[in-house]
Amino acid sequence: MIPHETSFEWVYFPPFFFTVLLGFVATLVTTEILNRTGLSKHFWHPGLCFLAIWILMTSVVGLCVVPP
Repeated sequence: MIPHETSFEWVYFPPFFFTVLLGFVATLVTTEILNRTGLSKHFWHPGLCFLAIWILMTSVVGLCVVPP
């Protein structure tokens, strides 16, 4: 079953919006852990790494939380 839009007041949000939002929050947590442990120094470009982790986390959330 495909999830439908979620309404908040008069604004409708597609399910992909929440998937991207949860992926962003998971990315913030992951990058904070990488920064605190010192593992982020091994990345050449932190901005590209953040974007790649965001895409990865959004994909994982999309496959696990909002199944196709």
